[in-house]
Amino acid sequence: MEYRILPRGGHSIGVIGMGSAVIGRQPHEEMLRTIRRAYELGVNMFDMAGGHGAVFGAYGEALKDVRDKVFLQVHFGAVYTDGGEYGWTTDLEKIKQSFEWQLKLLQTDYVDFGFIHCLDEDKDLETYINNGVLDYILEQKAKGVVKQIGFSSHTPAMVNRVLDMGLVDILMFSVNPLYDFGQGEYDRGLWGKGESAERHEMYCRCQREGVGITVMKPFSGGLLLSPERSPFGRALTPAQCIQYALDKPGVISVLPGFGSLKEAEQVLSYFDTAPEQRDYSILSTLAPRQNMGHCVYCRHCHPCPMGLDVALINKYYDLARVGDNLAREHYLTLDKKAGDCVSCGHCDGRCPFHVNQSGRMAEIKEYFGE
Repeated sequence: MEYRILPRGGHSIGVIGMGSAVIGRQPHEEMLRTIRRAYELGVNMFDMAGGHGAVFGAYGEALKDVRDKVFLQVHFGAVYTDGGEYGWTTDLEKIKQSFEWQLKLLQTDYVDFGFIHCLDEDKDLETYINNGVLDYILEQKAKGVVKQIGFSSHTPAMVNRVLDMGLVDILMFSVNPLYDFGQGEYDRGLWGKGESAERHEMYCRCQREGVGITVMKPFSGGLLLSPERSPFGRALTPAQCIQYALDKPGVISVLPGFGSLKEAEQVLSYFDTAPEQRDYSILSTLAPRQNMGHCVYCRHCHPCPMGLDVALINKYYDLARVGDNLAREHYLTLDKKAGDCVSCGHCDGRCPFHVNQSGRMAEIKEYFGE
């Protein structure tokens, strides 16, 4: 393992950590083996968001004897109904109950990083402030229950707004070449929120101000590892994706989700790779396929007369189909969903990639069971 220092706090954190989006699907004993093996291989940063509530008991059991040697990211806003599937809420009482439940299962009386969960829109931040969630997190920090405050986001504009508040020490952000890619009129904003220059400047600001970045979605839900699904027309390797993220300004640790012990060992074999195996310069010769008939979230169809965020609905649908439970939950919290589409044809006529969005909205509606 290689380690980097978090500027605020001075903690030494492994450059590869562990996310929890998929491990919860495994039997309890497999979770224990995977978590413990990750720790034995040098992982000391563990993110709790996503997946299934069963992971908390596994983390608590697997790490109880090394609690002072690891760092836990716990998200205020991520809740787990009856210990089951992940959900997202801004309700203060539900967040309090979930946090107390998580502490109990983690067998700890504190968390290293208390995250304001999923700040992607202005209304999310306003809600967290107005309903007392932010004050609750600050109270927990004053008590020593939360050591440092962080937040997660996919939106550079929201990151900058929160950084302006001067409250946070760490950020969790989605970093990969697919999300960062952007060139020309039609590629602007492709796959990730914010243009490439905007995203890069945000990374640089975090580095200037000492706000460390932990990386979610380094493989973009597996899309970048699949030659059939990658928008670059060929697969990248986990080592290339990890090196890409680690080369971004401000990045401290990359946190892929390990679905099994085997996956954990495969990803952590990064440290056994030669520099040429980590080299991602091939990206300079590739460009995302502009597949006609496939939504690339470019937003040229906006604004929708009915108020649908057509690009975001498409993105959540595509991610949910490859197993991203967080995307599914975020879709279900949207004010306007695919079922609100009236098939007026506005988006169909404006799409530069000739996507039948009206038909796709019906498909998405059926998929999510609206």
